[in-house]
Amino acid sequence: MPTSTSDGSVPPVAAHPPALAPALGEDMTFQPARDHLLTSVQMAHFVSHGSLIMEAVVPEELNAQAIDVFREGIPPVPYGTSVEDSFPEGSFARRLVEVPRIAGALHSLVGPGPTIDHHAVHLRRPNDGQAQPLHGDAIIDVRLDAFDVQLMYYPQDVTLEMGGTLSVPGSHLRRTNESDTGRYQNLRGQTRLTCPAGTVVLVHHGIWHGGRRNDSDIERFMFKIRFNPTVRQLRLWNTDDIDKPEVSEKLRSRFPWYEHATGRLEIYNRVQMWRALTGDDTFDIDYWSTRVSNRPQRVVATAGR
Repeated sequence: MPTSTSDGSVPPVAAHPPALAPALGEDMTFQPARDHLLTSVQMAHFVSHGSLIMEAVVPEELNAQAIDVFREGIPPVPYGTSVEDSFPEGSFARRLVEVPRIAGALHSLVGPGPTIDHHAVHLRRPNDGQAQPLHGDAIIDVRLDAFDVQLMYYPQDVTLEMGGTLSVPGSHLRRTNESDTGRYQNLRGQTRLTCPAGTVVLVHHGIWHGGRRNDSDIERFMFKIRFNPTVRQLRLWNTDDIDKPEVSEKLRSRFPWYEHATGRLEIYNRVQMWRALTGDDTFDIDYWSTRVSNRPQRVVATAGR
């Protein structure tokens, strides 16, 4: 995921709402307000980078309650449990996912009625002296036409000394086996999250990441929720800007760790993902997908017949 300072290309996603969000409905099948949905440029950013950051999007009232709630624990739920059954109305987690900008972004990415894959509170103790190896969260999941989203919520200011989460932009579509990337200590273009309290990062399930060691005297908390879509992820965002040149520009993004040749495969994979998200099988960048999918079926008469 991008840091708040080193990745200036992240488009603005959210401003800090003035107060706690009102209840949005009985469940997460509601349609968020259009101005809370992601734009096409933001969706293209997610497809190319594998993440979106929403700085200080959670109201201070929730941030102030978060750590006490995390210390008490949030009950686990079986895989595939609905949001409503996982997080009762009025609970901390329910109010978190109902913050309008968060709800709008989740709707844009996974649609209405997602289920909870799992959730967990991550705690990095002060001066713990150990970092988590770089890894992706899946060993067999190579989908290009669907994806899960992980919400990562940081209730407190995160400084570099506190061990901001490390991630590698543009790594989410690279085929790897879960922790095999742990051999890499540093990659060009990697980022470490530093952010203000109330920041939420939404990441593709395949992004390479790892918790950094905490060299400060402060406990660092992060609350993670993984969402599984239950509908086809097709044009769920605000598509008013879908024809803007910035969409293709985002999808063409390259990162310093990419190889010259293999890095182009990442762009090819993004084209496949964008086609699935938009339903436009003609979309392409530099004719790559069109060329490799060209299998003419027209049969012409020949002299031998």
